[in-house]
Amino acid sequence: MAASPFASRSPSLTISSPNTLRLRASTAQNASQTSVARRPQNADQELTEQLNDEVRQKYVKDKRLGEGTYAVVYLGHLKNDPSSSVAIKKIKVNAEYKDGLAMDAIREVKYLQELSHPNIIALHDVFSSKDQNLSLVLEYLPRGDLEMLIKDVNIHYGVADVKAWMGMLARGVWFCHENFVLHRDIKPNNLLIGSDGEVKLADFGLARSFADPNYNMTHQVITRWYRPLELLYGARQYSGAVDVWSMGMVFAELLIRIPFVAGNTDLDQISKICEAFGTPTEENWPGVTQLPNYIPSDRNVPLQGREFFLRQFPIAGPVGAELLMSMCALDPRKRTTALQALRHSWWTTEPKPTKKEDLPRKAGGDKKMGDDLTRRGGELDDSTFKNAARQLDFGAK
Repeated sequence: MAASPFASRSPSLTISSPNTLRLRASTAQNASQTSVARRPQNADQELTEQLNDEVRQKYVKDKRLGEGTYAVVYLGHLKNDPSSSVAIKKIKVNAEYKDGLAMDAIREVKYLQELSHPNIIALHDVFSSKDQNLSLVLEYLPRGDLEMLIKDVNIHYGVADVKAWMGMLARGVWFCHENFVLHRDIKPNNLLIGSDGEVKLADFGLARSFADPNYNMTHQVITRWYRPLELLYGARQYSGAVDVWSMGMVFAELLIRIPFVAGNTDLDQISKICEAFGTPTEENWPGVTQLPNYIPSDRNVPLQGREFFLRQFPIAGPVGAELLMSMCALDPRKRTTALQALRHSWWTTEPKPTKKEDLPRKAGGDKKMGDDLTRRGGELDDSTFKNAARQLDFGAK
């Protein structure tokens, strides 16, 4: 593989947080406990505001990259280094939420503070403005996202490029799972590309911890086209297998350049998955009929084997088709893990993954990054492929 699956960088974040999140600035946490005990509450507040102002004044906003109902994204730089570049994501206050902040914003700050890896977007700083909007200072990724490359018919790429992109994605997901974090919204336009060609997992607005396997979680996560069957059936207890299914859907989309199973509704999504991969039963997925939203299928399609994946994704080759099949197992307990995927022999077979600096690129990526960062987690722009004419014949021989 082009890089070790276990590569990570040491955390180097300097985070100061706004009053609305009730988080102390990191420098204040290092102060003497005796001094803190003596300081009156209003002095504490003044210190926090002072530290917040110091962080805010470190950066200069330049041009606007994008704006939506959820956030505005600017290109910016360090005041003392005009040659530097950062993306400043200003999350708008919403009166519907306590303290004016959606849970998406709180999650994004929490998990990006905890996760530091070459294939996860870096959070440099957090500060609030005078109007109490929250600003996240993120690393600047000027080459857009994977969706942009997939859609552009003038961009030509091969299996070596797909192998490089999937390796970066798998390493980012592995690191999340190693730290007991589910991303829960993996899709091509959440995979941003740095100036050096490195793919970075972004948008942690739907992420959550999963250390307790018996704790109930919502099933209404992951954009529909990348959502596994267990969530569509209403499962409340699940694991990193949900992210691995999404990885498999991204893998398939990179290979055929259109979403593999793209339903218009949740029921349509279930139907398309069953038509493509087979009908889940108690024999091939013990316990499936006990899931809250399980719907018996009108027709029994046998589970698809390796030949199906070879037929649908010929450029992946036999070994690549085997890896994709392991990511798309209907029963989440039989699905491969991110770590197992990284240990698969596909990465070492020919062709080797393309070097990141040699991967295809497209101009105008900074605007695409702005658009991506203004969305809320789980939002789906179904206009992306709505006029696509390709129809997949799952029964073709």
